[in-house]
Amino acid sequence: MTIVPFTKMHGLGNDFVLLDERRMPIPIDPAWVARLADRHRGIGFDQLVVIDEDPELDAHVRFFNADGSESGACGNATRCVARLIHDETGQDRIELRTGRGILRAVRDGDAWSVDMGQPRFRWDEIPLTHECDTEQVPVDIAGLPRPFAVNMGNPHAVFVVEHLESLDVAGMGAMLERDPMFPERANIGFVQVLDRQNVRLRVFERGAGLTLACGSGACAAMVALVRKDLVDGKVRFQLDGGELQLAWDGINGVVMTGPTALSYTGEISAEMAPDAP
Repeated sequence: MTIVPFTKMHGLGNDFVLLDERRMPIPIDPAWVARLADRHRGIGFDQLVVIDEDPELDAHVRFFNADGSESGACGNATRCVARLIHDETGQDRIELRTGRGILRAVRDGDAWSVDMGQPRFRWDEIPLTHECDTEQVPVDIAGLPRPFAVNMGNPHAVFVVEHLESLDVAGMGAMLERDPMFPERANIGFVQVLDRQNVRLRVFERGAGLTLACGSGACAAMVALVRKDLVDGKVRFQLDGGELQLAWDGINGVVMTGPTALSYTGEISAEMAPDAP
């Protein structure tokens, strides 16, 4: 059995276990990921991040949700990987290959900025079950407007609401994540506009649940709000875990800036190792 070293990091409380396949091959099995994500019997995390060599870029990165399912993008985790590689190499510009495509991160003082790429709006790119107006997806819940759907490397449905704190985000998110309109499930965001430069956001992430912060969810909400002309091109997002800065010009990639933190390093015991029975 193999003992596997790991690094625990977080971005605004959105927490990750990072595994480095550049050092050793690690067999990734969804059931093992879910076992490791258990906060009582494993390590506990919102997402598992696997870093590997890339012949052209600084690294190849894969993201796995706490239930073992794979995701194409994770904004907070991307910043953490960039910070980790910076600590190794001293580089202030990092290029990563992900399921989302190539993501570029730039050091900004103690924070990191990541260009999360252009949003995808077509119903079959998100994806939705059938063609419809993706800015008014026919998901009808009493007391909620219809959501704005967009793909930011993973599918998002954004509800623009007036009184966020009064909503049962965890309960509604768990239900809406699996709505029949979302064949690959969806991240469910609830956003309240405070003014044109400040908003409040909470996100129920598919495969992870209600998290303290969701970077791709903030990007999706930014896109929805800009398209609805409810905010300007640079906005401060208040999440449960802290603040992110979002910028989008309506054409190019969505740029997200925020902090990272190294929690601790450790070893996954042979008893919990991926090849353990």
